[in-house]
Amino acid sequence: MSDDHNVPPADLSHAGAVVDKAIEYMTGQNISPVAIASALLGGSMALLSRSMADEAIIGILNSAIASIRSGALHDRSESGT
Repeated sequence: MSDDHNVPPADLSHAGAVVDKAIEYMTGQNISPVAIASALLGGSMALLSRSMADEAIIGILNSAIASIRSGALHDRSESGT
């Protein structure tokens, strides 16, 4: 594992690729984007709740909210990343 906190762990890249494929599959099954996102978010929250304290989860959610408010989320989706 790298000591550089800016370098994501290798399993993050793998997990991201698996999620991308799952989204691609569900989209191909004509599942709505809101249903896909809601299912992924719900599953993510359940997983986090089994491995993190509530305050840590709140920190993650607050970071996500800050990204939305700053426009960073839309900037990434428009650039294709």
